[in-house]
Amino acid sequence: MNMIGKVDTAAAPPLGMVHVIEDDVTLAESISDRLRSFGFDARHFRSPAAFVSQRDKKDAGCMLLSVEFPTANGLDFQEMLPAAGIHMPVVLMTEHADVSWSVRGMKAGAVDFLLKPLADNELRSSVRLALDKDRERSAEYARRNRATESMARLTPRERQVIELVVRGLMNKQIAGVLGLSEITVKLHRGSMMRKMGVRTVPDLVRAFEMADKD
Repeated sequence: MNMIGKVDTAAAPPLGMVHVIEDDVTLAESISDRLRSFGFDARHFRSPAAFVSQRDKKDAGCMLLSVEFPTANGLDFQEMLPAAGIHMPVVLMTEHADVSWSVRGMKAGAVDFLLKPLADNELRSSVRLALDKDRERSAEYARRNRATESMARLTPRERQVIELVVRGLMNKQIAGVLGLSEITVKLHRGSMMRKMGVRTVPDLVRAFEMADKD
């Protein structure tokens, strides 16, 4: 058999994890199967409470969240996510084309608002967008962590120097403020730049702004 041009999809890693939160088991299984056929991974939770209790805090990915539940409202749950420390992007799905629900969900940060039954092209594109946002969020979180860890390695004097550098002061001015020689300031500045992992002042300013100063 000629295998030229064929892709070994079995060996390809999933495109990302989708947490399907839907009380209708048959529908959830159907959606999960479709997601897997598109190349995503999928897990099913029958309610928002089940997701909160069963999820791994290290889980990444996105949520495909139903609005209607017998004893809960997906929009209420979505609005509670930041306070619960859950920052996954959310794609909402509903049986009813309610404009006020759509506006509320999008204001709370939903990536999209899909009407059941979910069309393949809309499901695929919305989940891709949500997963892209999650990867961007994870990358930003990693950058902030690195900046915070780098700041923690600075000596008290280097901390003073960085704060003056980001304010736009030159070495001579910093020396005058701190009562140091310009050569000493240059030494502290060089050490500080190495610890922060940057080479330019604009990069230093960005890292400083990202870092947790507490």
